[in-house]
Amino acid sequence: MTALFRLPLILLLTGIACLSMIAPAAVALAQEEFHDARSFFYAGVVGLVLTALVAVAQATRRQKGSASRQLLALLATFVLLPAVLAVPFHEALRTTSFLNAYVEMVSSLTTTGATLFAPDRLSDAEHLWRAQVGWLGGLMMWVAAAAIMAPLTLGGFEVTASGEPGQSVDVGAAHQDSADPSQRLARSAAMLVPVYAGLTLALWIMLMVAGDPPLIALSHAMSTLATSGISPVGGPAQAPSGMAGEMILFCFLFFALSRLTFSSDTGAAGSLGLKSDPEFRMGLAIAALVPLALFMRHWIASFDIGEEQNLGLGLRALWGGIFTAMSFLSTTGFVSADWVAARDWSGLPTPGLILMGLAIVGGGVATTAGGVKLLRIYALYLAGKRELERLVHPSSIGRAGLLARRIRRQGAFIAWVFFMLFAMAIAAFSLLLSIFGADFENAMVLTIAGLTNCGPLVTTAAEVPLRLASLGAAAKLTFTAAMVLGRLELLAIIVLLSPDLWRD
Repeated sequence: MTALFRLPLILLLTGIACLSMIAPAAVALAQEEFHDARSFFYAGVVGLVLTALVAVAQATRRQKGSASRQLLALLATFVLLPAVLAVPFHEALRTTSFLNAYVEMVSSLTTTGATLFAPDRLSDAEHLWRAQVGWLGGLMMWVAAAAIMAPLTLGGFEVTASGEPGQSVDVGAAHQDSADPSQRLARSAAMLVPVYAGLTLALWIMLMVAGDPPLIALSHAMSTLATSGISPVGGPAQAPSGMAGEMILFCFLFFALSRLTFSSDTGAAGSLGLKSDPEFRMGLAIAALVPLALFMRHWIASFDIGEEQNLGLGLRALWGGIFTAMSFLSTTGFVSADWVAARDWSGLPTPGLILMGLAIVGGGVATTAGGVKLLRIYALYLAGKRELERLVHPSSIGRAGLLARRIRRQGAFIAWVFFMLFAMAIAAFSLLLSIFGADFENAMVLTIAGLTNCGPLVTTAAEVPLRLASLGAAAKLTFTAAMVLGRLELLAIIVLLSPDLWRD
């Protein structure tokens, strides 16, 4: 198995992507959608043949095995692989441009989940392909976090690492050493693929038991584990499983709050249990406080329309807030069917700014969630708390655990630098999108949706849902760049500009 991982990363991932095209081809064939079946099958076979030929040509070439090179290959994967993934999608759909198909595949692979197409425009095979690409993108980030990001102390690991981002291996990380990166990839894949696939299978079965058809259940299961928010029916609000399905999905959203929920392979806060994990605890606090604040706002407003004693609508509004807040905090972007119940109860709209704020906070480090990440927010909170303590007791030394002491040394500073870079990226992309024709509100929503990899913000955060297909080519490519940058993060791009990488 390790021999496969010695291939160039983008070549290995291309082979896996081409092999996975057989699944939508089989679905289309079973439904007698022969054009779709041929499109996916031929693209998969031709792609596998070309990949095999290139692999044979590369077999005798010595690969430069460094984590920095793997990071560069990961960037190339997000830019180039969607072009391969878009070939069968474009050929099967027939009524769209290749640019639209490429943007759709970038959105799926980066687990953003923003779509240019209405659900009824795509066939079941095409819906499955979108969900499948998003699922593979989530799995890729699970593996890359342990095999590439952790050794380079990037992706959130820099907050607690003892070395500089991109320049050293965190000596406290379990299973991370100076070994060949291909060995780290093979080891991480062997550990995480069964967990990822098993959780998806379990969620799929639960949703089917709750009443969802197999395709809808599988798409929602894949999208929840990958936090892509891709759905063939527009989300769980339109799924037959109803509230039961939402409750099942809600339980699996917790895997986006902390990597400790499914693995301790990176050693992130490895000495702490899940109960003491700062990311998990902060995620739970946000997921509880935000819906409670929304509930109180709507309850107070309900007095004006005489609905304050309607307990049923009140409980539905509370559940809609809990599910939707947790979904956007994990950057999945599913909206509860009862989210609208809050408006019916109070007559007040729910501001999309809250959803954008949740997406910016994001989920846990080394998960499939996007955003700034909970650990960085915790580091800034810890630094602010310490400064307030010094105002009261200037001479105090204070006590802190091991993780808190490491964060206080340099983690808060690095987290603040990242937050400033993130804010500058929001300003830059908003300006570019405004130049390319989007108004200020839509430009801001598009930028945050791309940088946080929370595509459903495009339709839920804006006052009027934005149609991505109506954007110009330049705006679509700008949005694509924002999605890739949000997935890899700006610190990783800065590391790729280091001269040391190009001297290897």
